[in-house]
Amino acid sequence: MGDTEDNVKQEKKVVFVTVGTTLFDALVRTVDTKEVKQELIRKGYTHLVIQMGRGSYTPTKSDGEDGSLAVDYFTFSPSIADHLRSASLVISHAGSGSIFETLRLGKPLIVVVNEDLMDNHQSELAEELAERKYLYCAHPQTLHQTISDMNVESLLPYPPGDATAVAKLINRFLGFPDD
Repeated sequence: MGDTEDNVKQEKKVVFVTVGTTLFDALVRTVDTKEVKQELIRKGYTHLVIQMGRGSYTPTKSDGEDGSLAVDYFTFSPSIADHLRSASLVISHAGSGSIFETLRLGKPLIVVVNEDLMDNHQSELAEELAERKYLYCAHPQTLHQTISDMNVESLLPYPPGDATAVAKLINRFLGFPDD
């Protein structure tokens, strides 16, 4: 017989967005925009799952049946490991503790920085990302362009190493001078 419907369906590729316990509506609003969702579809992603932290902005749910990105969300949960394991790409607030599990799993990662929300995770994050060849950093305002520019095929796992280079990169991204 011919191809079955199951053979024609696109492979499920999930983007998981996490803000930890932070109030970071700007990131949730940004990933909920038409432009970001369309760019994720262009990159081959099929599902967007958003962990909203303590935010008040509610994203738009979608079942994805009309060819759009399927979108689901939930508020903070102490166990998000299943979402991290099933994700093809993680977009995380730079202060989120889930970054460390993402790194252990070797998942592709975009770190979204909001200077007002940086906390003590920054140096730990820099240490974990030190030898990363493709570190994607974005502000909520630049996330669409970061996703557009990213080469999904070149994303690499995260070996530990000297934190100096990545700390400088993050600080430069934040607009702090190199010392």
